[in-house]
Amino acid sequence: MTRPVLVVAAALVDDLAAPGALLAARRRAPVSLAGRWEFPGGKVEPGESPEDAVHREIREELGVAIELGDELAGPDDGAWRLSERYVMRLWRARITGGEPQPLVEHDELRWLARGQWLTVPWLDADVRIVEALAATDPADAARRTA
Repeated sequence: MTRPVLVVAAALVDDLAAPGALLAARRRAPVSLAGRWEFPGGKVEPGESPEDAVHREIREELGVAIELGDELAGPDDGAWRLSERYVMRLWRARITGGEPQPLVEHDELRWLARGQWLTVPWLDADVRIVEALAATDPADAARRTA
């Protein structure tokens, strides 16, 4: 079995200490994923650290600079298995420069208020990640970033 491809993504929130809103990005393509929502991100390039890849991908896809918060470790050896072919690492992040625009992979961006994070049709593999984020107590996030 071949090793899965590592992809990285950001759970963009309005505030790392007390997240009240989460940015969702709607896929434009391929047809099988179009209209579904996801965390922005992409593949790690050879020789690139996962953290550098998150910064690059968010710049390319949304046109913004970000500050990374803590990584949301997944149940699959610290990552989130998306499929047989892909695993993802995900960080909470906040925008530090620019206004997000759907530049490459997406046709719409939407800030979802806390309590509304599961109101869009997320990609199947992302649903459990959104659930894990939603279950995180904002006070715990504040303690992690303090």
